[in-house]
Amino acid sequence: MNKFVQVGVIGLGKFGLEFGKHLTELGINILGIDTDEDHIKKARHIFTQVYQANAANKEALQQIGVGDLSHVLVSVGDSIAASAMISMYLKELGVPVVWVKAINEDHAKLLKKIGVDDVFIPESMAARQLANRTTIPGFIDYFPFNKEIVVKEIKINNWAGQSLRDLKLTNQYRIQAIAVKKSGEKDYILIPKADEKLAVGDVLVIIGEIKSLAEIDP
Repeated sequence: MNKFVQVGVIGLGKFGLEFGKHLTELGINILGIDTDEDHIKKARHIFTQVYQANAANKEALQQIGVGDLSHVLVSVGDSIAASAMISMYLKELGVPVVWVKAINEDHAKLLKKIGVDDVFIPESMAARQLANRTTIPGFIDYFPFNKEIVVKEIKINNWAGQSLRDLKLTNQYRIQAIAVKKSGEKDYILIPKADEKLAVGDVLVIIGEIKSLAEIDP
């Protein structure tokens, strides 16, 4: 576990609290900020440090030491003005990576002009994931930095008897296998061996562009 707080969460509602909770489970120290006393109480037993403060006040952020953090998530509900102001202050204080939850595309455009590092709209992301699960068999997830890149599972049939080295997925399709579950087994093996033969019923977890994944017939 890191000895010093590295990640900040501003706005400890459902999304911010859940985000911080997952990071603490991964051993990351989290600093949380919110004005709502109930939010503070819930986060106090989960986060490393929690402050009841107005993050739209630059002096308050300075006093807390937010500028020393490596990453900060801004999740302040439906207030476009508040998220924009906080994001601007975070960049002025020298926070290297600022993530912000937006409520719509116009909000996202404004935040990008301010210079935040990543903007996401949770509802839009959830809708896209559901659509992908419907249209891309085996779909697991996609990456925010490039929505054309996805992770999916494929079941082996035509590729049985061949190894990953034989298939040359990276060179031919720009696809990378990141895990394998052998037929009849419950657990996945990370980073499959290049020379191990695949069998009917094996499941590969692969990453690649959607258009490349459509070209394969495993």
